Formats: sequence, structure tokens, C-alpha cells
Amino acid sequence: MNVDRLKLAIVSCGFLGCAPIAPGTFGTLGGVAIAWLLSGTGRMFPVWCLIACVALYALTAPLGRWAESYAGKKDPGIFVMDEVIGYLITILWFDGPSYLALVTAFFVFRFFDIVKPWPARAMERIGGGHGILLDDVFAGIWALAAVMVPLRLIFSEAPWVAGT
Repeated sequence: MNVDRLKLAIVSCGFLGCAPIAPGTFGTLGGVAIAWLLSGTGRMFPVWCLIACVALYALTAPLGRWAESYAGKKDPGIFVMDEVIGYLITILWFDGPSYLALVTAFFVFRFFDIVKPWPARAMERIGGGHGILLDDVFAGIWALAAVMVPLRLIFSEAPWVAGT
């Protein structure tokens, strides 16, 4: 495997970002898969999600300029690790999320990723990997704060909140 192909595999979350339509939506599925893999960690789930977010950010931020050069445009669709990180932020408060929680977090995150409330939209003006990643980090924070945290506070004992 050549270096460019390896970099593409990383930034596109195993080539999910190379989908011909809706690469961001397909890329978010990478986050769902990671969350599902981590769901068996119980109370440590939020910690493992945060570790995954930090590790993925550190790995992919330096590849932002490469991705922009490779694709020939700013914030290219192939770069979907930002969606993965944003999704993991959205769901990190669960103690082993249920399937319903994984699906709910997917739609809530996609909404905030598309709408990009402040300061998410402003983050796009930052160059390179940080600009690519930070807008979705903030979209994930908005999704977490606007929907998931209130649901957890109101329905902390609901069967769809924790456990599979």
C-alpha cells in the first residue's frame, strides 16, 4: 500500500468517506461502529470514547492539508474522521449505549453537523486539519448538550438509555 492510499484510508475512515453520495453520512457510520465496539465497556464507555476522540484527532489533524491537496479543495468530503469524532462526542455520556441510543445519536449529530450552529460554522475558516475537525467537534458538543444530556437527566432509568 502506498503512502497516499494509507493516508486516504485513515482520513476516510476505511474508505467510508469515498462513498459517491453523502460521504459525511457514511463517515458517521464509522463513529457508530466504534461506539458499538466500545459499548461493552460499561461505565468506562465515556472514557474510552474520549480517548478515541483525542487519538483520532491527533492522528488526523496533521493530515488535513494533505487531504485538501489530494482532493483539490478545502474540507474535502473524503475526510470523514471529523464526523467520527463528532459522533463519539455526541454519545460519550452513555454507559454502554443501546442500539436505539446509537441510532438516535446518529440522527441528532447529523442534524447539528449539517446546520452547524455557532461556533461550528466559524471553525471552518480555520485552515488545514483543525478547521476540518473542529466544526464537527462543536456540532458534536451541540448535539450532546441540546438533546442527549437533557434526555439523560429526565430519563436516566429508561431502558433505551443504557444497556444493549
